[in-house]
Amino acid sequence: MPTLSVVVPCYNEADGIDQLRSRLLPVLERLASRYAIELILIDDGSTDATFERLNKAFGELSFARVVRHPRNLNVGGAIRTGARESRGEWIANLDSDCTYDPAILEPMLRQMEKGADLVTASPYHPNGGILGVPPYRLFLSKAASGLYRLILRTHIHTFTAMVRVYRREIYGRIASPESDFAAIAEMMLKAIKQSLQTVEVPAVLSVRRFGQSKLRVARVIASHLKLMIRLIVAPRSFSG
Repeated sequence: MPTLSVVVPCYNEADGIDQLRSRLLPVLERLASRYAIELILIDDGSTDATFERLNKAFGELSFARVVRHPRNLNVGGAIRTGARESRGEWIANLDSDCTYDPAILEPMLRQMEKGADLVTASPYHPNGGILGVPPYRLFLSKAASGLYRLILRTHIHTFTAMVRVYRREIYGRIASPESDFAAIAEMMLKAIKQSLQTVEVPAVLSVRRFGQSKLRVARVIASHLKLMIRLIVAPRSFSG
């Protein structure tokens, strides 16, 4: 059985932890017949009751661990912690707010079984979809993905979705030192530039039901512009 590490970064998500448990655990139960699973939940320096609620919801599960950052390291830092703490041959990153249905893992893992190196959820795929996401967030994410696609001349539609599965053996080649959401895009850019087998699975991105988005528009725009300039000026820095 392949070993699968499911990594879920959480930052000030106390109100949504019960939803995460109710939607994620049935998926993991179905997958447990085909994979040896470990679940790593990362409290990324939350200032609310996220850590306590994670322990209450998942602490008694033998395959689950809660890892706590003493301070907020942002999504890039949480992804790096997840890779370091996990032991699986395959690593899956999931959003804690369930804006992507955790069941998307099932078709993504089927693509891994077919030989993919990295599989991403893709709301901007022609067969994907958007439900109720604020226009400003949608414009920012879609514009960034469109520009990356234009620069690389690739078939990939979505570069900004954190929901991914990738092989541990390639992680060192695609890892990003960035701390914010640009880290997510950089991992995909590196995979494509290194001709790794990257696959999109159409997905629906929906509005979050609990808590607030951690995206900071000005900071994210600056980070993506910096990444795009580097992609054009120093493309070899993405080649591993």
